[in-house]
This record gives sequence, structure tokens and C-alpha cells, in this order.
Amino acid sequence: MNIDEILDLDPYALPHREKQAMLQERLQELTLHHYLHCPEYRAMMNAIGLDTTHLPAYDALPFLPVRLFKEWELCSCPKTEIVKTMTSSGTTGQQVSRIFLDRATAAAQQKCLTRIVSQFIGNKRVPMLILDTPAVIKDRNMFSARGAGILGFSMFGSKRCYAFDENMELDTESVRTFLSTHEGETIFMFGFTFMVWQHFYQKLATAGYHPDLHRAVLIHGGGWKKLIGEKVSPEVFKAALHDVCGILPENIHDYYGMVEQTGTVYVECACGHLHASSFSDVIIRRPRDFSIADTGEKGLVEVVSVLPESYPGHILLTEDEGRILGEDDCPCGRKGKYFTIEGRIKHAEIRGCSDTYASKF
Repeated sequence: MNIDEILDLDPYALPHREKQAMLQERLQELTLHHYLHCPEYRAMMNAIGLDTTHLPAYDALPFLPVRLFKEWELCSCPKTEIVKTMTSSGTTGQQVSRIFLDRATAAAQQKCLTRIVSQFIGNKRVPMLILDTPAVIKDRNMFSARGAGILGFSMFGSKRCYAFDENMELDTESVRTFLSTHEGETIFMFGFTFMVWQHFYQKLATAGYHPDLHRAVLIHGGGWKKLIGEKVSPEVFKAALHDVCGILPENIHDYYGMVEQTGTVYVECACGHLHASSFSDVIIRRPRDFSIADTGEKGLVEVVSVLPESYPGHILLTEDEGRILGEDDCPCGRKGKYFTIEGRIKHAEIRGCSDTYASKF
């Protein structure tokens, strides 16, 4: 199957055996593609003795540590075909990942994101309240992870309103006018977790302004490190937002994703589980030997994606810890693995958009 045929599949209806077969074919194809077109990737595969004539199952294909994209410029297409360079979030002094996209990969990322997110907000574009400042959108050719997240999700908005001004202060009048204009409509809200808490919830809690967002759907992400440290659990987060603006807890969805695999997002269902779509998979590995962990066992998170063609980011070992909770049997009805993220490994850099921003406070 080519990438267009894959992305035409239902994001959450592919049972285990069919999904494994599809991922096996696609990930082996991508491994060969990057071997042929990325000299650095080929050198690494040769160094570990990968036999490209007899590739193993995809859960045994070599992964790249995600940190490698901070150290090397890895590209599997001619430099003349690069249309966008994305960078990861990072605190001052940290190196950032640089991800090179050609037109085909960028289009596949956008289509994948559309297929996944439409399962949670519907197929129709709706008014969008962006819980951030327009100042973060600058150079359209050099996207930060935060800017890329905003622009990527913005395609779901028919009309858009930024909730914060350039000083990250809640623009109450703009929000009030926007919601009045779209009264009775579903509102799509997007933001990064710490910013939603710091600049939206806490301002509403003290300002005396309580907008009616009971019809809204919020998708947020970027890391929980700072909030968990402040004893704000996902349950507390959802209940607090419900108190100040009426948004239903089941319509608040965390998501897990990274700039190194943009478009491949893992969205939280109403049961509180992160889900791998038909276009990706999650493997948990034991840190002592990188063997595959059992269901429920904590380990390092490996993510695989069908999307990356212009750079070798199809199989990545992250610096996060997590657990697989089950597969094909979540009460929400979605097929595929569902899992939880436990946090960063000890001594790993802060890198999520939310956590990076929170480190300033």
C-alpha cells in the first residue's frame, strides 16, 4: 500500500493482525528508502550489520534515538526539495532537533493529522479558540514545535481567535466577542497544557469572567512535568476547567506527539487513554536490554510512524517512559494499542512545548 492508500484507512478500526501486516510492509519500505537515500542512516545500519535483503519484523527493525536529530542533520531527499524545516522545543542553551520536510511528507503529515483529529471534533471545520498568542507564529519556513502545533491544528478552524495577547495576558474582550459571534456552535479549543492552566484557567478563576464553553472540545498537549509537580493531575485539570467555563471533562483530550513525527499524534479518549492510530504504533522497551516489555510494564517508549519519507524518523526511541494498557479492547471502542505516558527518563532534557514554556515560571 502507498501512503495515500494507508491514510484512507479508518484511523481506529484496523484490528491487530491487519494493522501489523500493513505496518510491516510500510516500515520495511521506509527502512530501505532511508538506507538508499540518507548516507548517515546507511552508515549506521551498516555499522550494526543490518541485512537489507532480509529485514526483520518491524518491532525488531533498528530504532534511532530521538536525540540523534539534535546532533545530526538527517535527510533522505535532495536539499533542493526541502520546503519546510521544523525545530523542536527547547530551553535556552539546549540543542534542538531539525526535521527536514519535502512537499510529499508535509502533505502526508497534514492528511494524517486531519484523519485523526476529525474523529474527535467531526469532519466539519468549526470556530477555533487558540489558547496562545499570535506572536508565536513567525517564520513560516522555520517552524518551532509550538508554532507548528498551532498551525497544524489551525486547519480545523473555520474562524480563529487567539485568546492571549502578545504578553500572554488573557484577551477577555476578544474571547467574549468571538464566543458571542459563534453562540450555539461547537468551539474547537487548542493549546499547550501548562499555558492552558497558567494563562486560561487561572485567569478565569480570578477574573470573574466565566464563558459558556459547554459545547467546546479542547485538545491540549506538550507535557505534564510542571503541572504534575504542582499536584495537578489530569482529573484535577479537567474538573477545574469545567468549573470555570463549563467544558465537559469528556471533551478535554490530551495528546502525545513530537516534532520528529509531526502528524502522528496519540489522542486521549474519553476513558483517559492515549491511542495509537492505524498510522502508528507504540512499543515499550525494557531499558536494560531494549527487549519488548509486557502489557502493563513500564519502559522506554518507541514510536513508529508510516509518514516520514524525507528524513529517517519512522522508528524512534524517545526519552519518555510509558506503559501499554491494552489493545483493541478499550471501552471507548477504538482499535489499536492504548497506553499511558509516565514521564521523562531521569536526567533527560525538558523538551515538550508545555514543559519548556513552564520552565520559565
